Amino acid sequence: VQLQASGGGLVQAGGSLRLSCAASGRTFSTYNMGWFRQAPGKEREFVAAISWGGVANYADSVKGRFTSSRDNAKNTVYLQMNSLKPSDTAVYYCATPDRPYGSNRAGAAYYDYWGQGTLVTVSS
Repeated sequence: VQLQASGGGLVQAGGSLRLSCAASGRTFSTYNMGWFRQAPGKEREFVAAISWGGVANYADSVKGRFTSSRDNAKNTVYLQMNSLKPSDTAVYYCATPDRPYGSNRAGAAYYDYWGQGTLVTVSS
């Protein structure tokens, strides 16, 4: 299983970015997907998850600003980020578990495969 994240960049506070994560190596539509981020000097934290059925969950810190979606025909999951804040600056990772179906999880230990990360920098 391979995950390729893209779409990061430099944006001013209040701006928007859309991250993409393309998956390959297995059937995409039956697996949950997660988004995490890691800021400099901080631990990796949960951002969002979208289930195989399209149900999304979010961390409180991004709720109402970020939206995760998936296009099973393109084997891709997206993270639309609006109203970005400097505190959103981090490397963003997509991840997926080894087992299909099931409910969304926020714990990093649930996820077995990780993308390489894409850097999001929000300037004030």
